[in-house]
Amino acid sequence: MQTLDPLSATLSALADPTRRAILARLSRGEATVNELAEPFDISLPAVSRHLKVLETAGLISRGREAQWRPCRLEADALKGVDDWLARYRRFWTQSFDRMDAYIAELKAKDASKPKKGKRK
Repeated sequence: MQTLDPLSATLSALADPTRRAILARLSRGEATVNELAEPFDISLPAVSRHLKVLETAGLISRGREAQWRPCRLEADALKGVDDWLARYRRFWTQSFDRMDAYIAELKAKDASKPKKGKRK
């Protein structure tokens, strides 16, 4: 099996809507596997497989407190995605800024033209 780099592992884990929903739930606090499985119409083993993918990607961790094995969100793993996206965020911001400047230039040119068909 090929080992993914951390960003690829994170993006791969985030590609599944069930895993994103699990992360959204964990953003509100720790939860057990049963609590995480509750809103889904899938088996506990299927939820466990989703959790394993999230854990392998570093997006969650699982503790042990007696019989309780709480899952918790590891938000630092999302920082790599945010850092990667930041480059593209800058690109789009700069592109929109240039487009805004161009539109303003077109509007200024249009406003300075005499209007056809208007008599004083």
